[in-house]
Amino acid sequence: MSMHNQELRLPSQDWRAYQGVLSRRVFAFIIDYLIVALLWIPAAVVVFFLGILTLGLGFFLYPVLFALVAMLYFGLTVGGREQASLGMRIMGVAIARTDGRPLDFLTAIIHLAIFWIANALLTPLVLLIGLFTDRGRLLHDLLIGTVGVRRDMY
Repeated sequence: MSMHNQELRLPSQDWRAYQGVLSRRVFAFIIDYLIVALLWIPAAVVVFFLGILTLGLGFFLYPVLFALVAMLYFGLTVGGREQASLGMRIMGVAIARTDGRPLDFLTAIIHLAIFWIANALLTPLVLLIGLFTDRGRLLHDLLIGTVGVRRDMY
């Protein structure tokens, strides 16, 4: 694997880079899911017309449409250049890999999927993990090797 165009950006070792990140991530989550809900509306319209064009087969996308929109949204934003979704940017948070490499589209989707699974199994305990780990890392951060960090300190 070549790293010629990707620069390594290791997360800061300064404790101030992680101060308040856990609460900021909670508010970023709320903002992001409002955005995903708004993006779901035009996607639902597209699927409606797709369902008509495919004589009803397109309607089978409705049960997974919200998940698909969320995966696309988080894959493009968290896996993009800014390493943060719109809600994270508003709250001043980014996601960084502990090995210094940037998150890519697939890693961002895996990060989201592990978050959903952990949330389904451990709610609300998934947030309590952040109170007892170094740098406020959550379960999905620990499993995939990421950390939430303040954007101004990253």
